[in-house]
Amino acid sequence: MASFFRSHSPSSRRHSVAAACAMLLTGMLAQAQSTPTETVNVTGRSASLPANVTGFGEEPLSRTPIQAVTLSLTSLQDAGTNTLGDITRMDASIGDAYNATGYWAGVRVRGFELSPRSNFRRDGLPINAETTLSLANKERVEVLKGTSGAQAGISSPGGLVNLQVKRPRGDSTTLSASLSERGGFGMAADIDRRLGVDGDTGLRLNVAAESLRPELRNANGQDLAVALAGMARLSATNLLEAELEINHQSQPSAAAFSLQGSTLPSARQTDPRLNLNNQPWAQPVVFDGNTASLRWTHMLNVQWRTVAQAMTQQLRTNDRMAFPYGCGNENVYDRYCSDGSLDLYDYRSEGERRNSTVLALRVEGQLQTGALTHQISAGVLNSDFSARFHPQAYNWAGVGSADGRTVVSAAPVAQSDSTSRDERSTELHVYDQIQAGDFGLWLGLRNTQLHRASASVLSGTANPAYDQGFTTPWGALTWQLNPQDMLYASAGQGVETYVTPNRTDYGAQAGQPLPAQRSRQVEVGLKHEGQQLGWSLTAFDIHRPYVNDTGTTYAVDGLQRHLGLEAGLDWRDGPWSVHASAMLLRARREGAASAADNGLVPTNVAQRSARAQLGYSPAAMPGLTVQGSVSFEGAREVLPDGSVQIPAWAVLGLSAKQIMRASGHDWTLRAGVDNLLDRRAWKESPYQYGHAYLYPLAPRTFRVSVQVGL
Repeated sequence: MASFFRSHSPSSRRHSVAAACAMLLTGMLAQAQSTPTETVNVTGRSASLPANVTGFGEEPLSRTPIQAVTLSLTSLQDAGTNTLGDITRMDASIGDAYNATGYWAGVRVRGFELSPRSNFRRDGLPINAETTLSLANKERVEVLKGTSGAQAGISSPGGLVNLQVKRPRGDSTTLSASLSERGGFGMAADIDRRLGVDGDTGLRLNVAAESLRPELRNANGQDLAVALAGMARLSATNLLEAELEINHQSQPSAAAFSLQGSTLPSARQTDPRLNLNNQPWAQPVVFDGNTASLRWTHMLNVQWRTVAQAMTQQLRTNDRMAFPYGCGNENVYDRYCSDGSLDLYDYRSEGERRNSTVLALRVEGQLQTGALTHQISAGVLNSDFSARFHPQAYNWAGVGSADGRTVVSAAPVAQSDSTSRDERSTELHVYDQIQAGDFGLWLGLRNTQLHRASASVLSGTANPAYDQGFTTPWGALTWQLNPQDMLYASAGQGVETYVTPNRTDYGAQAGQPLPAQRSRQVEVGLKHEGQQLGWSLTAFDIHRPYVNDTGTTYAVDGLQRHLGLEAGLDWRDGPWSVHASAMLLRARREGAASAADNGLVPTNVAQRSARAQLGYSPAAMPGLTVQGSVSFEGAREVLPDGSVQIPAWAVLGLSAKQIMRASGHDWTLRAGVDNLLDRRAWKESPYQYGHAYLYPLAPRTFRVSVQVGL
């Protein structure tokens, strides 16, 4: 099959995959009509799941005074989600933030960009997300919304993303294969075994390999993931779990478009398949990651247990790009030239190393004091992180063009400085969930002690090391109005830390840390959890210090305030199902030194967004589900002064899934098309490194997959 797609043109590949989608859809209908299957009438919803990212254990989300979403493996597969960056299609509060093909995921929650260094977790432990994070061995993705000072010592106020690893559950084997628009082909195996007479030990092996062929040109690559998880019940009170994950991805990343002078290019006239990172000398970005963890759970008694965890993450990256940036001919560097020309740089950072080690210990259980019931968790987490780099190439290579036709010469000499970093932190936390009848008091407190040091790669000169300490509280009140409805109010804080860029033009301020900056959030919500209907309505107010980088100074300048309203709906009745979410956001700058800056909307923040999926499972065709989806994003600012916007956009999707039993095995066939109407629009407008970028929506894309359980 791979040789077939190599030997045919992209047009014939698209027609072939479209035909495969049509044939699979037809086959699903025929199979549903002709194959005897056991009919199951689904009339209600599944129970609300817990989310470990909240820090409150197995408490269902419907009874937790925190807004979060849990994206199961099945829902991710049904949506055709292959990468962490694709989760932005799943919930209205989650948006793109420099989310480029071939690079690590850039995600916003409630309008705030999540930091890849501090806002990502794996089985509840902090990881570095400056890499591609495979979903091949993950059973779900959890996203916490809002300030997370009680869950993380340092984090931006948008929320947290937690990847929950698959563990041994039973005896099963699942094989799958997928095919995408331009011939991208993937295969995966999930082999789960419980061993021993009593099943007290188990192993789970996940292997996935994919030939990456996105619609974006000049971005073909490969992806490989191998993961092994094991468990052993040493005794009635001791459970030992271990896992190892190896990931490799090699793929050229996507270069963005930009303003052309003062003009916003027409998205309708821009080819979304064009990648400006298309020079003959352009090389792929290579991400290699090894992660291993160990978890020991010891039951002290029926109500109390201790959990000890250790994790190590080792990342290796070759970051390369033909990088378009600015216009020297017109002496402007936040956009491209008026005539569509641009400065093109040869960027290469070879052999980047980022290593993390995490040790955590917690004790948790239940305590009764009079009429009050306490669910308590207390623990300590120690984290060590180091980043080592080599001199980089960041050299002007010539004048390119926004049509991608101009070829310039390579300039690969590595002569630019970089900064090696070391960071060590110790976090102490305590949570107490106090229940008194229908009322609950939820308390969380985290103390963090942080040490950081850095040094120039070229000179070896060390910047001043520094230590910071801070405590971040959180609290909530809940009122269970009835078995289905809960009202809550919460307030909490988070902390971010900043260091002035290590550049000589910052003078005496270069490399100096700012005081830790506190974000604050107040939230009020109402949740309903019924058999057929679940919904939530939440209002939040987040204040975050605005750190302004003028290029020569680095200082706090007022606040960035996000005032918002979120709504979520999950409904199922007979053959019909609806899952929908929406967010209204008022994001503004306040208290700035210059009155002209007050009231400005932050760049790349959509202040209106909605997601909806409508499913139908006809009783006459058992096992078949047809689903339509819509994603809507409001306008986004392109420049900090608010003078240019990209318009709002909406895209439709259509998919079908057939579950059936044939030849003694369970089969799942999926087919889908994203951006059904081939909508052309600017998807997002990240403003980074003093430059305005534009990323288009991906064009219409077909996909098919087959999965079999053995």
